[in-house]
Amino acid sequence: MTLLTVWPDTGPGTVVLRTADPAEIAVELKRLGVRYEQWPVLPGVTAANALDAYRDRVERVTGTEGYVLVDAMEMTPSDDPAWRETAAGSRARFLAEHTHDDDEDRFFARGAGVFYLHVQGRVHAVLCEAGDLLSVPANTTHWFDMGTRPDYVSIRFFHDDEGWVGNFTGSDIARSFPTFDQLMAGHRAS
Repeated sequence: MTLLTVWPDTGPGTVVLRTADPAEIAVELKRLGVRYEQWPVLPGVTAANALDAYRDRVERVTGTEGYVLVDAMEMTPSDDPAWRETAAGSRARFLAEHTHDDDEDRFFARGAGVFYLHVQGRVHAVLCEAGDLLSVPANTTHWFDMGTRPDYVSIRFFHDDEGWVGNFTGSDIARSFPTFDQLMAGHRAS
């Protein structure tokens, strides 16, 4: 189940909002210009078949939003040292606060990840799970955490062939807030 947690950007000591209600999440995110939708979760989706499995919905989003490139990616945990090194490198890069010149639209067909949106003096942590589509508007300051053992299939939408190019802020704010692993542990316990 999706979870939205909002804190002041000065630190996670005070929770301004915590909700797992999809309607409340959608309303709160819409105030930030963020589109949030829930799609049905289909069994057996992999990166190889995700675009076919969600073809009608992908075509609706690309037609409505004008995307020219759509792909699917998969991260599945492995004990292979090369995989662990690649996953750790990818995670470290995404954990740095940044913006993009393009919208960042991602649908989670399987697994989970957390988008941290740093907007209007607050940090909005959106724990996305299977079935969630999140559209982070261009130039929104954010970071993303997929955890220490990334495990997801996602569909990504792009307005150009270069994909998302990060414009890093140099801020270390991400270090001050709970990680994906900490949010998941707390979410499962509640």
